[in-house]
Amino acid sequence: MLTDRHRRELQDLRISVTDRCNLRCTYCMPLDQYDWLAREQILSFEEICRLVRIFARLGSSKLRITGGEPLLRNGLPELVGMLARIDEIEDICLTTNGLLLSDSAVDLRRAGLHRVTISLDSLNPDTFLRMAQRGRLDSVLAGVAAAKAAGLGPIKINTVVERGVNDREISQLLDYSRKEGFEIRFIEYMDVGNVNDWTARKLVTKTEILSRISESHPFEPVTSERGSAPAVRYRFKDGSGGFGVIASVSEPFCGDCTRARLTADGRMVTCLFSPRGHDLKAMLRTSATDRELSEAIASVWVGRTDRYSEERLVAISSKEGYRPEAVRKLEMISLGG
Repeated sequence: MLTDRHRRELQDLRISVTDRCNLRCTYCMPLDQYDWLAREQILSFEEICRLVRIFARLGSSKLRITGGEPLLRNGLPELVGMLARIDEIEDICLTTNGLLLSDSAVDLRRAGLHRVTISLDSLNPDTFLRMAQRGRLDSVLAGVAAAKAAGLGPIKINTVVERGVNDREISQLLDYSRKEGFEIRFIEYMDVGNVNDWTARKLVTKTEILSRISESHPFEPVTSERGSAPAVRYRFKDGSGGFGVIASVSEPFCGDCTRARLTADGRMVTCLFSPRGHDLKAMLRTSATDRELSEAIASVWVGRTDRYSEERLVAISSKEGYRPEAVRKLEMISLGG
C-alpha cells in the first residue's frame, strides 16, 4: 500500500467532473472571481477512467464523483458505468446539490452508482436561497426523494453550519433526516478557497453542535475511532438512526486523511486546502505510459506532507491569530469537497 510521509495510505479518490455549478453557495463558490474551464481543458471520460485504473492499482478502491455540480456534466451515467467496470473499485458515491437528481437517479443507479451524498443546508426556503443564492429548495427535496426511491443508499445529507444563518435549524434538519432514514453530517464552517470571507465568528464548533443536539435528542458515540472517515458518528439512544459531525476546524483529522483529489482539468491535489495541483493531464495528452503516470502519482503521494487544518488550529490559538487570506488556496468549486 502506498503511504505518504505521515504514513497515510492512498485509499480514496475524489473526482471532479466539472467546475460548473448551478448554485452559488456563499461558503463555497466565488461569484465573479473565477475563470471557468473551457471544454477542451476538461478530462474526457476515457481519460478519467485511465487515471482511475492507475489510482486503483495504487490502492484507491473508493471513488467519489464531485464537481462543481457533477450532474451538469453531460452523460454522467455513462461515466459511472465505465467506472463500475473497473475491477478494483469497491464503492462509487456521488456528491450533489440535488437540483437535477430527480431526472437522473434511476439512470445513475442502473449504471452502477452505489450511493449519494446530498448537500442540504436548510429546510426553510428563504434561508436556503440566502445560502445558495440560486435554485429552489423543493427541487432539492424532490431529488432526495428520487434518490431514495431509486435505491441509492445509504443517503447522507451534508449541512454546513454557519452562525447567524442556519445554526438554529439543527434540530429541524435532524428530525427530517431521522424521519427519512438518512444520516446527516453537520460540517463546521471552513475557510475553503479564497473568497468566502471566513471568520471564526461564524464558526459553530462540534462541541456546540453536540450540545444543541443533546438538548432534544439523547445520543451516544458509535465508536471512539473515526478511522479514515471525516465524520465522527453518533447514534440516538432510542435506536432511531444517527448523525455525524465533521469538525475540520476545531478537531482536525489530517493524520487520518487518505484522500486524493482529481480536478476536472486533470490535476492531482492532495489536500482540500492545497495552493496548487500536480498536472496529470499534460502527461495523458503527451503519450505518457501507464507506468510513467503511475510513477508520477506515486511520487506525489509519497512526498505528501499536508496537514493544513492542524496548522490552522495552531494559528487560531496563537497570539498572532489566524489570517485565512495569507494563504492562497485552490477554489472549492474546482475540488468538489
